[in-house]
Amino acid sequence: MNTTKLKFLAGVMLLAPAAHAQFAATGTTTLSVTVGAEAALQVTTATTNLTASGTIFNPFTGTTNLTYKVRTTQSTGSGNITLKVTGDFGPTGGPSVATPPSAGDTLAYTCTVAAPGTACTGSVTASTTAATSVATFGAGASSALAGNSASTAWSLSNDPAYKTGAYSATVTYTISAL
Repeated sequence: MNTTKLKFLAGVMLLAPAAHAQFAATGTTTLSVTVGAEAALQVTTATTNLTASGTIFNPFTGTTNLTYKVRTTQSTGSGNITLKVTGDFGPTGGPSVATPPSAGDTLAYTCTVAAPGTACTGSVTASTTAATSVATFGAGASSALAGNSASTAWSLSNDPAYKTGAYSATVTYTISAL
């Protein structure tokens, strides 16, 4: 064997223990995660029955309960819960959000929202054409892991012009977080 090959082979044999020494009884790694803004909600009242009580033609009232989870970004974050009447009352002849039988007939609501949300202000008139506010969230908002509570307390005009019968509408709630 020539001396160049011997020197090379000797060098490789010297490196072999160093390569084996890279294994150890312990090791470490760095975990990295990016936590982003998230939001989810659950309508906990599947059907909200609106009923009138007290004197005749008092408004129909009822409450829809929600649970929400939210996390907004720290510096410029925001979020909201909105609702929209996505299916107007039917069949025809009864109450209507889009085309009420009498001027002044409304479906309105007030809100309650557990912190970190801020509830809508005053009475809000529901709409079939635009989403309306239930709650807002500021920067750095975060709910409890199990979620936080919110609700909408409904009030529907009780117009004598409504024909008797059962009527229903669909309301869609949406939550977002930035």
